[in-house]
Amino acid sequence: MHSIRFLWPAATVGLLACGAPAAPPSTPVPAAQVVVLVSIDGFRSDFLDRPEAARMRAIARGGVRARVMEPVFPTKTFPTHYSIVTGLYPEHHGIVGNTMEDPAIGRFTISDSAAVSDRRWWGGEPIWVTAERQGRRSAAFFWPGSEAPIQGVRPTWWTRFDARVPHETRIRQVLEWLELPPGQAPAFVTMYLSNVDSDSHAHGPDSPEAAAAIVRADSAVGALWDGILALGLQDRVNLIVVSDHGMAPTSRDRVIVLDEILAPGTYRVVDWNPVAMIVPAEGKEQEVLDRLARVPHLTTWRKVEVPERLHFRAHPRITPVVAAADDGWTITSRPFLSRFFPLGMHGYDNHLPSMQSLFIATGPAFPAGRVVDRIRMVDVYELMAAILGLTPAPNDGSLDSVKVVMR
Repeated sequence: MHSIRFLWPAATVGLLACGAPAAPPSTPVPAAQVVVLVSIDGFRSDFLDRPEAARMRAIARGGVRARVMEPVFPTKTFPTHYSIVTGLYPEHHGIVGNTMEDPAIGRFTISDSAAVSDRRWWGGEPIWVTAERQGRRSAAFFWPGSEAPIQGVRPTWWTRFDARVPHETRIRQVLEWLELPPGQAPAFVTMYLSNVDSDSHAHGPDSPEAAAAIVRADSAVGALWDGILALGLQDRVNLIVVSDHGMAPTSRDRVIVLDEILAPGTYRVVDWNPVAMIVPAEGKEQEVLDRLARVPHLTTWRKVEVPERLHFRAHPRITPVVAAADDGWTITSRPFLSRFFPLGMHGYDNHLPSMQSLFIATGPAFPAGRVVDRIRMVDVYELMAAILGLTPAPNDGSLDSVKVVMR
């Protein structure tokens, strides 16, 4: 067990944990390149061009930027984050939604800490497991999957998610990890920021509140890079800043109310919006499909008919019927409509401009001033493995596809 050297804010004492189930390397690892991976949840790719993101634009000018990073489908937080670190599509790593069911395990939701830390949900091999197995330490200040002993391995240092932890606390801890002597410091570090996503959901992506959240995230990334420079680690540390998906504005005028379309007792919804994962009652699949086929702004498939480009057929956790709303439309029910209604949403088709993700990077692995049109989310794992000198696990990505951003 590695202790954290500063005191947690009182509100978070007892809620965060750190652990080291993987044994440290038996011999010191020589100084080598390091990757710090930062995610800003819900940061749409074009947010980088807003006035509020000045620090990140400056960092990108000193390194590389992709105009868009194409996420995986569905464009939801847990599936996309886990694709970034495994290089796998959700149909292959098994995290097919923020809410899902498995007959052998039960029900998974991102707010269920027991499910989140249950390794049986998590397929594939995240980059921290790749690193630990090949003699490099890793550390995670929040990342979906990092709380579970995947293949029996957690990062050397890890923290349980708590949105109340201030950005300053996260930054300070990442810098303290990086400041450890070579051979003791982690080679791979994650940091996660959620405020852009939460404020965009609550107020809409074009709201003043979302703009203020972009300012706070931009300042956090800038402070982290300033700290890396102050430690003199810019010749070893590669900072990669990504997002998991974009964000679309929604409205109560653009809703699809399932219980006004489908007959009671003919269906069950596993995950709602904007991709409804539907289990028809026995003998009712065709009725469900026929009724949904007549609904404007909704595309419905049998699981086996989901378009190949979405890579969303193969896993048994994908329900027999999948229904996807058009950009900016909401799938809901009458009881949900009477509760809180989000003014921003993601989860839509991963080719939509509104869903495109952020990618910028700087450090010794990256050239200065390079801009590329597009990279794929599933290629980031191969990129990080190459920088770290690791042999990648089997994945759906390609290093050849992402070499364009490397020095």
